[in-house]
Amino acid sequence: MTLEQLRIFVAVAEHEHMTRAAEALRLTQSATSAAIAALEARHGTRLFDRVGRGIALTAAGRAFLPAARAVLAEAAGAEALLADLTGLARGRLSVAASQTVAHYWLPPLLLHYRESYPGIVVDVAIANTEAVAALLHDGAADIGFVEGRVADDALSARPIAADDMVLVAAAGFDAGPPPLDPRRLRWILREKGSGTRDALERALAAHGLGLFDLDVLLELPSNEAVRTAVEAGGGVAVLSRVVVASGLETGRLAVLPFAMPGRQFLMLTHRQRSLSRAAEALAGLVDAQAP
Repeated sequence: MTLEQLRIFVAVAEHEHMTRAAEALRLTQSATSAAIAALEARHGTRLFDRVGRGIALTAAGRAFLPAARAVLAEAAGAEALLADLTGLARGRLSVAASQTVAHYWLPPLLLHYRESYPGIVVDVAIANTEAVAALLHDGAADIGFVEGRVADDALSARPIAADDMVLVAAAGFDAGPPPLDPRRLRWILREKGSGTRDALERALAAHGLGLFDLDVLLELPSNEAVRTAVEAGGGVAVLSRVVVASGLETGRLAVLPFAMPGRQFLMLTHRQRSLSRAAEALAGLVDAQAP
């Protein structure tokens, strides 16, 4: 039984005439008759009685008609759903982003996206770079945004924006005589797997140092927690300039003279999974605002 056979059966039942049904469906009368005959033969049941020049539903045909209409309605609903998904009239998008991106760069983009595609429900997961990459790898997110390096050959990482990293301390902090020696300072770090921690490790490596050379006071799982601890005079930390901008403007924080390599925000996609139309639309907005 095919949807086309059901469509022909319903049309013939409604018109009670083979020729008029064929004309309505824009089929030949022979094709219409053959479809009905095939349906009856396959199930060993007569659906129509030929009465004079017309036809009438049998008892089996009358019983079958509501079910046939229901199947066609379900098929039409499924087709409409696909059309809506393709046209971005509705759907769902799963986004994963690391903290700096999620809190400071991504929100305006998602606001623009929702205004453009109000029928798309957007789910956002916030984690560190390592965890975001794992979500993309496992298919738990459609698209990801991170600020750290990603060592996963299954993922494609494309630069989308630049980020400025700085070493900060509370205003009035005494870093000792120049040049600044990281080993004389007490440090507050982000957790392992974060892009912010990775940026610090790369900066230390340029000086022939590692995290093991530092006096680490605390490791905290968010940029905001690290910034608050630094503002309280707990030590120094490397953070994105966008994270500490308010503290610098109010004078609660100061930038220390320590060279930091630039870094970029990255958009992650899975190389072997095709992007949904919803994810493609978000990627398009990212490309439109890229410098």
